[in-house]
Amino acid sequence: MESRAGVSKQDIREQIWDYMESQNIADFPRPVHHRIPNFKGSYLACQSIKDLGVFARTQEVKVDPDKPLEGVRLLALQNKKTLLVPTPRLRTGLFNRITPPPGATKDILRKCATSQGVRDYSVPVGLDARVLVDLVVVGSVAVSEKGWRIGKGEGYADLEYAMMASMGAVSQGTPVVTIVHDCQVVDIPEALLEDHDLTVDYILTPTRVIATGCERPKPTGITWSKISCAMMGRIPVLRSLRSREKQAGRDVALQDEHPPLGARSQHAAPPGAVRRPGGPAQPEAGSPRGEDVPSDTVYVGNLPRDTRVSELKRALRERGAAPLRLTWQGPQHSAFLHFQDPAAAQQALSCLQGLHLGATTLKVALARQQRASGLAGGHAREPHPDH
Repeated sequence: MESRAGVSKQDIREQIWDYMESQNIADFPRPVHHRIPNFKGSYLACQSIKDLGVFARTQEVKVDPDKPLEGVRLLALQNKKTLLVPTPRLRTGLFNRITPPPGATKDILRKCATSQGVRDYSVPVGLDARVLVDLVVVGSVAVSEKGWRIGKGEGYADLEYAMMASMGAVSQGTPVVTIVHDCQVVDIPEALLEDHDLTVDYILTPTRVIATGCERPKPTGITWSKISCAMMGRIPVLRSLRSREKQAGRDVALQDEHPPLGARSQHAAPPGAVRRPGGPAQPEAGSPRGEDVPSDTVYVGNLPRDTRVSELKRALRERGAAPLRLTWQGPQHSAFLHFQDPAAAQQALSCLQGLHLGATTLKVALARQQRASGLAGGHAREPHPDH
């Protein structure tokens, strides 16, 4: 597959996901949109890692929990290597060490390599544990032969690597491998790469082993100015690392830690506050249903029937969006998110592209634009956005 010039990372992701589904290359779990996509032939691609000298020499391997990497996790266990897997969304720590029971059969090892096995046969690894990772295996949505990688857009692989670098668990010489279908190897414009993006040294597909020879430096630690307060709030291990780096005298100022004076909306309620259904018939002051729609407000539409406020708030947290206030419009299958200023709203809009609840993709737009399009009144369920 070739990617078009002038595209964004999200354009490339959508192109890959759509192609894999339309050509029936995708494998369970489907649809592959908004995931590191599993594909037919992933186990075959994983087998190629046995032929890499870096795998033979390695003792401690960090492998992401994505489905297409299951074969590598199994090979690591079968070869009696120490297998580290990041905890899902880093909620309870950085790593879990997979520890099969003594005398584990092949079937038990296969279970240990699955996402359920990661939960059932693992022990957490603390920040103080002396971890020296010899090999990192990450999932990708797209990758170029030059070693430039695009993930699913949530930044966890980049952050995990940066955290390992901060801990001294990896160095510039630690090889990084990704496993993808051949159609996921595309040209990626260098302009899309950022300093915190992780690059890869080897790409394994069902038909090829590509040594990228990538010389672009990998992250040497956490770029705190890229970390939001919302992300800090939901990743305890990040708070611990920040405390350590602060004591060491490093600059650990966060992306949105010091908002400009007066940026907070005069109508803003405390973070997480929400107006419940059944409120007054007239819109509140500052509500986006007035004639002048504020530019610090984001519209979310196409909410599935019977969606609860808590479900939407959880989905927002997982994307790093932390509105000051949320106006709920359940009967219209929509909600309005109020942020401290237009810049925060724009940043949240970027984070929430492709947001979905279950199988339903939500409509996300600046409320001002949504009103201009004639949809912000919320009289009907919104159609799926056209990607």
